[in-house]
Amino acid sequence: MDFTKFVSLLDLHALYFARSDLLGDLFEGAMPRDNFRFHSLLYPGLPVTAETIKRLSERRELFRKQIYVNCWHMNERESAAMWNLYVRSNEAIAVQSTYERLHTCLPPHVYVGAVQYIDYENDFLPEDDLLRPFIHKRKSFEHERELRVIISLESEDEETWVGYTVGSIGRTVSIKLEDLVEKVYVAPTSPAWFADLVRSVMSKYRLDKPVVLSCLDEKPVF
Repeated sequence: MDFTKFVSLLDLHALYFARSDLLGDLFEGAMPRDNFRFHSLLYPGLPVTAETIKRLSERRELFRKQIYVNCWHMNERESAAMWNLYVRSNEAIAVQSTYERLHTCLPPHVYVGAVQYIDYENDFLPEDDLLRPFIHKRKSFEHERELRVIISLESEDEETWVGYTVGSIGRTVSIKLEDLVEKVYVAPTSPAWFADLVRSVMSKYRLDKPVVLSCLDEKPVF
């Protein structure tokens, strides 16, 4: 994330969840085409008309505004592609955690799951769970190896609501940073002073975790 977003994380002690329809992927929450081709087999006894399918599609599209997502990248090592895709300068950081740490920090009524990558032209998706489409993406995104935390505001029961609103575009969920964060990496090619700045800011917010230089800056041996 950019340094400003990291400072916001430190200041709020909260993870940011973006509304799913604003994530930039038109396929967020979409169903594969086979689910519509075989609609009569999925729902025997129900009339299958163009109007029925249209209403179902409209309902699913509106549902995207009730889903909020916090995204993580799963890997054993740093990814040069992810640095390039998700930060706008070398004055950026990556927070390292684990599934166990993340899951332990989260309140009830959130869903955590690894994204599955499918072919939306030929694959089929079971329709037994409204959140299932939000943990599936096109195979073109496989490089992200994404883990998602999902909040659903489908229920009108406020006891199941999680987090605090950020206008109409997001929500924040309070977490214990000491429990969540394992290490903080600074972006490749970032200047030496930037790592010192990250340490200083973390110290002010009493986050005592290692600050690690990117392994992508290591010098080769010829």
